[in-house]
Amino acid sequence: MTNTSPSSRVLVVDDEKDIRTLLSILLTREGYTVDTASGGKDAINKSAETFYPLIITDIKMPDLSGIELLKFVRENSPGSIVILMTAYASNETAVEAMKQGAYDYITKPFKVDEVKLIVRNAMEHQLLREENLKLKEKLSISTEDMGIVGSSKPMRRLMDLIARISKTRTPILITGESGTGKEVIAKTIHHLQDATSPFIPVNCGGIPETLLESELFGYKKGAFTGAVSDKTGLFEAANGGILFLDEIGELSLTLQVKLLRVLQDHTFRRLGDNRDIHVDVQVISATNRNIEKEVAEKKFREDLFFRLNVIRVHVPPLRERKEDIPLLIEHFIHKFAKKYTSRAIKVSSFILKELEQYDFPGNVRELENMVERAVALQDSNIILPESYAHVPENAETGIENSFHTCCFPSEGISLPDLIEEMEKAYLAEALVRCNGKKIEAAHLLGMSFRSFRYKLEKYGLAS
Repeated sequence: MTNTSPSSRVLVVDDEKDIRTLLSILLTREGYTVDTASGGKDAINKSAETFYPLIITDIKMPDLSGIELLKFVRENSPGSIVILMTAYASNETAVEAMKQGAYDYITKPFKVDEVKLIVRNAMEHQLLREENLKLKEKLSISTEDMGIVGSSKPMRRLMDLIARISKTRTPILITGESGTGKEVIAKTIHHLQDATSPFIPVNCGGIPETLLESELFGYKKGAFTGAVSDKTGLFEAANGGILFLDEIGELSLTLQVKLLRVLQDHTFRRLGDNRDIHVDVQVISATNRNIEKEVAEKKFREDLFFRLNVIRVHVPPLRERKEDIPLLIEHFIHKFAKKYTSRAIKVSSFILKELEQYDFPGNVRELENMVERAVALQDSNIILPESYAHVPENAETGIENSFHTCCFPSEGISLPDLIEEMEKAYLAEALVRCNGKKIEAAHLLGMSFRSFRYKLEKYGLAS
């Protein structure tokens, strides 16, 4: 592994020279550029001169604690990730520090493989964030505004295509499974073209056929019983902008004929009118169906398909871009934290690992629902497994089932290791919630104090 970019720079902070030297040698061999600081104040001075994507700091230091350094970094260098080092005796402090914004923590004496894995994950997380920001700058839009999040290869290809086609006003067909964000793509194209022009979304499957025609084309007064005044149709309302036809595969064959004429001639007639109306409207359509199969089965007109499919945009399912899951979770946590709480919230590494193994049949929409529910139910600063277990059994999102399903990836698991990880996470959290009172923590977990004490010693959590 070779890292030469600025994003591979690491600052190791510890008042013990041996620890600094050991980590410096270890991480340098892994390809990182490593600087060291002998204490919190030294680290502040160095971070003022150089940006460090990753800072690894001990918690207990004589001049400035790791917690105080963490707070300083969050305020003055929010783009940096902080990993804390702690002795077994201060493990509860480390868990509390994670709630305050630390990415992860390493226990002393540390295992070399564990350090490598945590640092590698942190750096990959940083790289994804950096690539996502570059993509947003390229598109001149923000993740917050448009909701496009991801820096995986499929998403990079998608964003490159969006940047190119936004310069045209030809018909576009967006395909993809339910929940992948097809309307978000359409809105992004509109934003890049002219955010001040009309953008009219229409759900073709959500409006009865008898009403959809009058909605699209409008009608003249007296055209039918109840038409007491003229009505402007959505095509007319979208003049100069975009008409987004979602679920285009639900359109009846009769309406398909009328839509074809608009695409060919850019004209239509209101119901009950004999006057043609000319419009300049870009039609963007979307479907989760296999539209070619629909054409072959004569359920969708071939000539209309060719008119709509001038440019094809396929939105990949979430299971094909799982590396985007951490960024999406971060985006949704930020979104829903504003709605439900003022606390800074992060997801535990255990939950993140499980979610990355789940296939998400509901795609991004399912993940968004899961994060919203977890943020709404969570009463601390870190989302733990219990936030998902509290979902009502009849919840339509299926979050509870999703969480358990994701524990079984196709390549299999090590059940003993998984159980140990869960036990350790719950033990640590119970100690935090009970302010270090072990008897209360044991009761909270439904364990005897003897068993609880044994588990603490087993996982190095005993003080």
